[in-house]
Amino acid sequence: MDGGGRAGERAAGDREADGRAARDREADGRAARDREANGRAARDREANEQTAHDRRADERAAGDRRVGERAAGDRRVGEQAAGDREADGQAVRDRRAGEQAAHDREAGEQTAADRIPGDVARTIRLGAQRLIAAVLDCEKPVIAAVNGTAAGLGAHLAFACDLVLAAESARFIEVFVRRGLVPDGGGAYLLPRLIGPQRAKELMFFGDALGAADAERLGLVNRVVPDGELDKTARAWAERLATGPTRTLALTKQLVNASLDTDRTTAFAAEAAAQEINMTTQDAQEGVASFVERRSAEYKGR
Repeated sequence: MDGGGRAGERAAGDREADGRAARDREADGRAARDREANGRAARDREANEQTAHDRRADERAAGDRRVGERAAGDRRVGEQAAGDREADGQAVRDRRAGEQAAHDREAGEQTAADRIPGDVARTIRLGAQRLIAAVLDCEKPVIAAVNGTAAGLGAHLAFACDLVLAAESARFIEVFVRRGLVPDGGGAYLLPRLIGPQRAKELMFFGDALGAADAERLGLVNRVVPDGELDKTARAWAERLATGPTRTLALTKQLVNASLDTDRTTAFAAEAAAQEINMTTQDAQEGVASFVERRSAEYKGR
């Protein structure tokens, strides 16, 4: 091959090399642009996720504040029953029906999109369930004096009490089903233990109002009294409890409530242990002494 041919081949090779270099530069440019675009997209996603996270955090905080406010109100009722050192028989006037209706309206105003996952369960646990548990676990006997309509949580609050007085005009309503809601506030725990599963399901499935007389017949109410005598009767019962052997009453309440969730062997053992503890109290010693001496006992709550 002559010199001209070799020169042509070298020129062709140079052009090919230049083309490859140009293509490589273009590829490098595209890669750099892609990396930059991906970086911007990643930063945008991170910013959006942070914004969404902050929004959810704000919503959770707002939800927690609502839950806390409701729970604080509920705890005050339970703590009032548990912490009153002035009386050992605590009467609770049941006015929860109106508050429960307001809560239902507030819950109904929220759409599914607005509701934060876990908020409903958290509200129930920290509010209604904590209130019912406070009444059940309160050492002192708690009396419910029900006047008017006790619906939903208002009814369950009454059923959780140790003694229930109802005015003749009082009504109890398992209102949840009317709004497409599952009974909460301990209803599905309390009612079957009080009246059996069949009666409980009837009340909860239909949501019919239950009058005071029918509630007494079913065993949900201890006594029905004329409307004008409700407060006087509740006060008389509370004073009678307060002058009794209060430590004995506290242990008795614990035994009865625990028996609903335990077996015979455990219940019998708890009974024996409770009597052992009770015999160390001054009131138990006074009770035995008054029996031997054939006189009325004078209890001091010790």
